[in-house]
Amino acid sequence: MKVLIVHAHEEPRSFNAAMKNTAIRVFEEMGHTVVVSDLYRMRFKAVADSDDFLERKDRHILVRQAEERYSTNLGTLAPDILEEQRKVLDCQLLILQFPLWWFSLPAVLKGWVDRVLSMGFAYDQEGRWYDHGGLKGRRAMLSLTTGDPESCFSPRGIHGSMDQVLWPIQHNTLYHCGFEVMAPFVAYAVARRSQAEREALLQAYAIRLRGLDGEAPLAFHPLERYGDGMQLKAGFEP
Repeated sequence: MKVLIVHAHEEPRSFNAAMKNTAIRVFEEMGHTVVVSDLYRMRFKAVADSDDFLERKDRHILVRQAEERYSTNLGTLAPDILEEQRKVLDCQLLILQFPLWWFSLPAVLKGWVDRVLSMGFAYDQEGRWYDHGGLKGRRAMLSLTTGDPESCFSPRGIHGSMDQVLWPIQHNTLYHCGFEVMAPFVAYAVARRSQAEREALLQAYAIRLRGLDGEAPLAFHPLERYGDGMQLKAGFEP
């Protein structure tokens, strides 16, 4: 299996980096191939702008999705985008490794999503989205850290449930692009934990990764369950 880890933390001695290194070690011990996109070390350009297109369909006004489709067909997206897209196409498992930042992705990782998972490549019109997305046949997983404890991310917690927090990333981004999305691994409140507790978290992460092949993906509704106005048909619960 080929694994792509997209890592988004600026500090090489961070717990996120330790999680990334744990994943590399575990997958390589299992005989898998691991590729890492370390976005800070790469100085990855996070801002999506007109420089992403070497050729333009319309040089007078920028309509991003139209230019993404046009450049995808021509192969004229910026070289850094094409390189990351090649990595995505070549992997069977994508792991996004990041600290939860304002209840979402850090800016550099959001920029990777914005620029790399483009229209014409990861999804398109005419039904090429969700379980029919352009990256169908691959799995994806979030591996993340938080500042607050797990109790804050419960249904009665102050931040709401972690499922709610991660819905825009897991369902509306990864599943939208066709990925089968595995349950996330969340390391809660790592800055408040002892060294022994951090080591235990890394061990738990290693155990989780070793058993990943035996897990079922998260259950999201397929397109055929939606009718007029993209509303769930009668008989299906949200």
